[in-house]
Amino acid sequence: MGPPRSLTRFFVAICTLAAAAPTLAQPTDTAVKAAFLPRFARYVTWPAAAMPQANDPFVLCVIGADPFGIILDDAARSQQVDGRRIIVRRTGVANVNGCHIAFVTDGHGQSASRVIAAIDGKPVLTVTDGAGIGQRGIIHFTVVGGRVRFFIDQSGATRRGLNVSSRLLALAVGVRQ
Repeated sequence: MGPPRSLTRFFVAICTLAAAAPTLAQPTDTAVKAAFLPRFARYVTWPAAAMPQANDPFVLCVIGADPFGIILDDAARSQQVDGRRIIVRRTGVANVNGCHIAFVTDGHGQSASRVIAAIDGKPVLTVTDGAGIGQRGIIHFTVVGGRVRFFIDQSGATRRGLNVSSRLLALAVGVRQ
């Protein structure tokens, strides 16, 4: 079974916009990544104990330098996970409890590798970006042929009790078993 039509259409639309003629307003790589982040939640299953209570929000955290600003807040506001709204929280590694997805970067006196090591073993979907980063997250953004793509570390997800849908795995440029 391939990726769901909605995710495939979204992916194709983003890639098409990124490759559009220069006269069109092109989304930046940052905007494309911000659009992807809250959508990843639909294709990952967390252990029951890690999920929020009935009316609690799903939490997407930014740990380190924030490249997104309001763009990520806007993207998250338009998405839901199992009927729960998604909120964005900017925090440090000491406050990672309650985060379901953590976009991790270097910055604010924290190394992304150290943050990922501190989160290891917790049911948090870590997402990283950039070639200079030492340890990568479960999902790692990259740019291939001028388009934003991503790698998935399926073994890392399994170690944390997360199950990544085969539909999302099918869209990855590479999967580490």
